[in-house]
Amino acid sequence: MIHEWRRGEYLISTDRSRLDVGAIHQYLTRSYWAEGIPLHIVERSIEHSFPFGLYRGERQIGFARVISDYATYAYLADVFVLEEFQRQGLGKWMVEIIVSHPSLEGLRRWSLITRDAHDLYRRVGFVDLKRPEMQMEMVFTDIYKKAARPPDERSE
Repeated sequence: MIHEWRRGEYLISTDRSRLDVGAIHQYLTRSYWAEGIPLHIVERSIEHSFPFGLYRGERQIGFARVISDYATYAYLADVFVLEEFQRQGLGKWMVEIIVSHPSLEGLRRWSLITRDAHDLYRRVGFVDLKRPEMQMEMVFTDIYKKAARPPDERSE
């Protein structure tokens, strides 16, 4: 089911057919968290997550996606608002919409990683890790350089 929310001239939508994957890729490839990400990885990440687009008219100006089992856990990823539309509360609005979405109600835990938007996420209920010693991760730096070509074009 597609959901949409309006605020003045802005729209948030879960309609996958509205997504401008090229614009999303263009932003992500220059972001600090996904620098150089190949288009086929962006396409696959959207296909296997719950995407939210932010629009002004027909132009996509923001994006976020949720990775979830829809029962216990959600990870908020790839959140952005184009620079020219920042400082208008649109990012906060988008995250508020996401964390209150009916399909994501009642989850036990939400998580995200951010370098510089802690204040934004605190305003919608995220907190610093209470027990960071319980968290573990695997990080593969430069993975996008290795994945620059789609799998069917790589030599074996």
